[in-house]
Amino acid sequence: MSKLRLAFIFFTILFISSHTLLEAQTPAAAPATTAAQQDNAFKYSPDGLKKGSLANQFDHLNYISKNNYDFKMVRKTNLDIVKRNVIDTVAKLHKEISSLKSSSSNYTSNTKTLQDSIQVLKDQLTQEKEKTESFSFLGINTSKTFYNTVVWTIIAVLAVAAFIFLFSYRKAKVDTVEFQKTAEQSQEEFATFRKKSMEKEQLLKRQLQDELNKKI
Repeated sequence: MSKLRLAFIFFTILFISSHTLLEAQTPAAAPATTAAQQDNAFKYSPDGLKKGSLANQFDHLNYISKNNYDFKMVRKTNLDIVKRNVIDTVAKLHKEISSLKSSSSNYTSNTKTLQDSIQVLKDQLTQEKEKTESFSFLGINTSKTFYNTVVWTIIAVLAVAAFIFLFSYRKAKVDTVEFQKTAEQSQEEFATFRKKSMEKEQLLKRQLQDELNKKI
């Protein structure tokens, strides 16, 4: 009898532990009235040791066991059934815990892999951005900003040089036109002066000839 009592206490402790763990893992149940009806159904069912939760099985075991003052007389076969059910339930819970741990480990590994992939993509994006913002010019890696600055500086210098050249060309053209006008005017004045000189020379020759004729 003492062995049965110790065994019953042992399995009661196992039942309480398993029941607590099941309550932590199991979602919220149906309304209290429905749960109570199901518990009573398992309690009074002939298959109460084979169906329902461990709590239902212990209730059924308590129901079918005979009273002996403050003790319960439990059949060894029934105790073995409950023991086997408790062991199976604990093994199942351990298996589920191991599965959850494995899933958690896989999730951590996948997260690490994704983080590494994201870092690789970030590095590739940085490299592509650097390639986009720079290029090789005469074998020298040059940034586009510096290249654009140099190009626009050269364009500005060429524009200023072109403006100066056009201004100088226009001024030279104006000076050439004025020089041509001055040259033409000088030629006209020279022609007029030459004509007048020839006329004056002819006049002087006639006067001289007239004077010579008078003396003869």
